Amino acid sequence: MIRALRIILPTAVAVAVLLTLRDIGDPPSPDLPPIPTGVMADRILVDKSDRRMVLLRDGEVIAAYRIALGFGADDGPKRVQGDGRTPEGLYEIDWRNPDSRFHLSLHISYPSKADRARAHTMDQAPGGDIMIHGLPNGMEWVDAAHARQDWTEGCIAVTNAEMQEIWRHVPNGTPIEIRA
Repeated sequence: MIRALRIILPTAVAVAVLLTLRDIGDPPSPDLPPIPTGVMADRILVDKSDRRMVLLRDGEVIAAYRIALGFGADDGPKRVQGDGRTPEGLYEIDWRNPDSRFHLSLHISYPSKADRARAHTMDQAPGGDIMIHGLPNGMEWVDAAHARQDWTEGCIAVTNAEMQEIWRHVPNGTPIEIRA
């Protein structure tokens, strides 16, 4: 029962938030051309305070996205499981899930050794499954309005079209820096 609630409750909350956002309109999106075929990002930079994620290649921005973060993102970096915060620090994309319940998803290597040690000092689990992902399956109609409010449990969310572009241009092993 508890396991089912851990799966159903976050999805229900996400759906409720997204339903309330459907008529708000689109947030501003960065004006960059599509990434050319075959060009791969060699770094990702996430600015939590600006709700912006950029893909870089040789220090140049090749794509930029408006993002939604964890519902507790403004309370600082992720510390423990269930805090709703998005991590801060240096990580990497270490695997991908083509069958995600949030369209496609790329896993961020949180928790690091330091993250686990910090959570251990609080006698807590650090949490995990922090991803860059699209919208909940079946909710693609929300599109860019999703970025009007933080609604994930600590992940970084983009539209499904943006997630498809990120999926094609971000290989496993790509470093990601998440800044406050």
